[in-house]
Amino acid sequence: MTDHGSSIDPNKPSIARVYDYLLGGKDNYAVDREIGDVFKRDLPGSVAIAFANRAALTRAVGEIVTTTDIRQFIDLGSGLPTADNVHQVAQRHAPESRVVYVDIDPQVLVHGRALLEENDRTRVVAVDVRDPEGVFAHPDTQDLIDFGRPVAVVFSAILHHVNDEEDPAAIVRYWRDRVPSGSHFFVSHFRSGNNAETEEAERVLQQTFGRGRWRTDAEIAALLDGLEILEPGIVPAPLWHPEVVDNPRIGAGGERELTVWERLIAAGLARKP
Repeated sequence: MTDHGSSIDPNKPSIARVYDYLLGGKDNYAVDREIGDVFKRDLPGSVAIAFANRAALTRAVGEIVTTTDIRQFIDLGSGLPTADNVHQVAQRHAPESRVVYVDIDPQVLVHGRALLEENDRTRVVAVDVRDPEGVFAHPDTQDLIDFGRPVAVVFSAILHHVNDEEDPAAIVRYWRDRVPSGSHFFVSHFRSGNNAETEEAERVLQQTFGRGRWRTDAEIAALLDGLEILEPGIVPAPLWHPEVVDNPRIGAGGERELTVWERLIAAGLARKP
């Protein structure tokens, strides 16, 4: 999410570009790196949040494709391309998978246009995630997604950028009401930790972007009202179906004590009954 506009402003930080920088990407400017360096310098360990979130998203997409018949995804607030984007993960398991990416960051849209040239099963829709009707009704969404069949709706690290007065639950509810039974919803979200690190990370984002709302596990679960939250529930992202390759110190049962940073991002997968 960012302000509406069609041009890239290298003097104004972008949530997508800061995230790209923390993941080691190159699609960022000095102003983005300045914000990212605050996390790297003043909040050591916080960079792990971005990697933990991305790894959980990758695992969730793989699980959806390999355990269900879902072959279509809507990725809301998709951000800049990295390794293992949703369409790459899904199509690796099922080449017929289709993905609509939704974002309004101008640089994301530039990459999206390039993406369209190489993959005809993807679309990039330039609509704010806070306008779900605009996303749903967009011609590219309607062209690619069959809403008569189950859909996977992805809210990866986006709803914590939606303030309470903007009613994030209503955004999820909108999509819940428009997809059929069997559809899946993936959510990752910053967690309230009631500690200095959590409070400082929240302060930095709010000061920089003028928005940001950390929520408790119960509040995150409430965003998925009316959906069946699948095992293991809303948990720290590294513990959502962990793989040894993601973190060899986490066993199959997720028994290792996590750091405060690893607990700062939660993940969960839900199904529409």
